[in-house]
Amino acid sequence: QVQLVESGGGLVQAGGSLRLSCAASGDIFSINSMGWYRQAPGKQREFIAIVISGGTTHYVDSVKGRFTISRDNARNTVYLQMNSLKPEDTAVYYCNIVLRGRDYWGQGTQVTVAS
Repeated sequence: QVQLVESGGGLVQAGGSLRLSCAASGDIFSINSMGWYRQAPGKQREFIAIVISGGTTHYVDSVKGRFTISRDNARNTVYLQMNSLKPEDTAVYYCNIVLRGRDYWGQGTQVTVAS
């Protein structure tokens, strides 16, 4: 069993910051990557950021320079620091891990950015 527990979402004014956390537990030996996706109302889920084993990170262009993904291997936790938030960042944010070739998802956490 693999569990992903997210936290840190909420309501923030435009220009503000939030930090999302996702803690993985269970049979999680040898995680390949940890990342974040989001889904806005009426839209498809989209990739936001990923950190792969070794520490390499990738971001979607719309968040580069504003969001930072990091990973604490000792705690099996991935973070998403979100700065300079915009109303268009409003969405449900999902944690994702790839573990031995399989995708696992968190339950999602709502981020709402008020203008």
